[in-house]
Amino acid sequence: MESPSHHHPHPRGVRTDFDVLVVGGGHAGIEAVLAAARVGARAALASLRLDRIGEMSCNPAIGGLGKGQIVREIDALGGAMGRIADATGIQFKVLNTGKGHAVRGPRCQSDRHLYRDAVTAYVADTANVTLIEGAAVGLVIEDGAVVGVRFEDGRSVRAASVVITTGTFLRAVMHTGEATTAGGRVGEATSEGISADLVRLGLKLGRLKTGTPPRLARDSIDFSGLEPQAGDAQPKPFSAWTDRARFPLLPQIECHITWTNARTHEFIRANIHHSPMYSGRIQGVGPRYCPSVEDKVMRFADKERHQVFLEPESLSTDVVYVNGVSTSLPADVQEAMVHTIQGLERARFLRHGYAVEYDFVEPNQLSDTLAVKRAPGLYLAGQINGTSGYEEAGGQGLLAGANAALWALGHSAFVLGRHEAYIGVMVDDLVVSNPTEPYRMFTSRAEHRLLLRSDNAEQRLVRRAHAIGLVQKDALALLESVEASKQRALAVLASLRENGKRLDELMLRPNESWATLAARHAPLRELALPESITEALETDIKYSGYVERQEENVARTLRQQSIEIPADLDYRSLTGLANEAKDKLARLRPRTLGHAARISGVRPPDVALLAVHVERRRREGQHSSGPGDPTKSAS
Repeated sequence: MESPSHHHPHPRGVRTDFDVLVVGGGHAGIEAVLAAARVGARAALASLRLDRIGEMSCNPAIGGLGKGQIVREIDALGGAMGRIADATGIQFKVLNTGKGHAVRGPRCQSDRHLYRDAVTAYVADTANVTLIEGAAVGLVIEDGAVVGVRFEDGRSVRAASVVITTGTFLRAVMHTGEATTAGGRVGEATSEGISADLVRLGLKLGRLKTGTPPRLARDSIDFSGLEPQAGDAQPKPFSAWTDRARFPLLPQIECHITWTNARTHEFIRANIHHSPMYSGRIQGVGPRYCPSVEDKVMRFADKERHQVFLEPESLSTDVVYVNGVSTSLPADVQEAMVHTIQGLERARFLRHGYAVEYDFVEPNQLSDTLAVKRAPGLYLAGQINGTSGYEEAGGQGLLAGANAALWALGHSAFVLGRHEAYIGVMVDDLVVSNPTEPYRMFTSRAEHRLLLRSDNAEQRLVRRAHAIGLVQKDALALLESVEASKQRALAVLASLRENGKRLDELMLRPNESWATLAARHAPLRELALPESITEALETDIKYSGYVERQEENVARTLRQQSIEIPADLDYRSLTGLANEAKDKLARLRPRTLGHAARISGVRPPDVALLAVHVERRRREGQHSSGPGDPTKSAS
């Protein structure tokens, strides 16, 4: 689709084709352009191929531990990922159900073709969005600001703000054994010029690596001795807007589990010199938490086997994704290695695994809006910021797109704190800690995870989203309706007693639930509340004491941000602090607790301990104590 030939006047005095131009049609780009349009900007999405928007380049799945919470947050902020996942999912499962609600993660196996088609149609049907097909080869830079994008065919499209979401495509090289091909995905080219322009703007770039496993033909796999993995008997959707009465929309499938074995490991070790990672041909750092099968065998030599998930990619094809066997070994070595695994002895390869090496921008050069600090008008989201995963990309895209639109329209920025959302945790981790390996979200990264459950995303975020136009009144009305239902239910629980105890007090017990109480008390049954509301209410009650304490911690942390640290504090004498934190604090000498919290390697528990030491010094009036006076340790 051609860009408009005429230029519009702009609030900032710039003549533009669009308020926001998003480059890249992956999961970050999709949420970015949709968010910009929802905020009220004239937005455009430029992609090398419009038929590949929303392509699931790797695993055809959405959600998981930590990641599922991000999908729920994207949904609460008006984004598309959860809705599309619900419409195209072929297996739904909540992970970690044996643990508390705070660490449970919704996940679905997706039909990758239906997902791509559905999200492409969704973007195309969105008001204020223009689609542009073409290869972006560089940025239009004027007086140090980014004001547009140059395309391979000679066009330049001007915009008040530009969001780069190029994924693994910047100076990308694919590796299979000793064979290398330029490109960020099989059958697609690389992007060279944007990297050069980012360097010209003074940005520091690095190299990262990601990989993908082989795809096998379903009819060539012997499933008879393998462990089947079914989805949940009563699957739950991601999106608050999905009609639960009709959910799931598609037939549901089984996945299967198999394992590597001693023969597999022996074969990999014998051929490790063929791996481009081990021969030195790949310089980029790979993801520690999603290593290649070669990495797993070499780094965890004590492990006798590694789990392999066989996941169908679609209802309409015969392709099976081999999750757990990411590899860049030569094609013939891959085949022989896979044939050592139970069930895969005669597996037919439809595509070999490969590694992709690509440029990323070190994310400490960004602000917490994902704007590039030294280049007004430029925002970055997704794997260009050093992350991995569709969900991490989508969350960043939404935040970057919203902020690019707000900036272009002259409005205040939209920032999410660590206590408000996993998206806030992720952005803060990126811009403060500056990861040197592909970043992946885990629940353990969120110190306030009891507040950031997947079931309360709407109550955390809908009002904030509505205030800037990311969601409309219908989302606010839905939230208020749910909250009113919960309040009515709470009132009924508090009004009823059993053996002298109120029912809301009884629900605090581990063996009691809404279902068990409703079975004994007709007034609860008469409320006829949907399970989604009763589950959320039950969680609110059971977690209430913990949540109250965590909210107090958040308030204390926010107050501490401006507390000054004594200039002569002897960090090395403080007990309880991690050694890395002591070294960083002693070297950088932060002025306030807020500054200390933003140092890479200084974790939230370290800051909490540091606050105790600082408060003790304040009480003892020892701010002026000379060097060498040991600071008393916290108990």
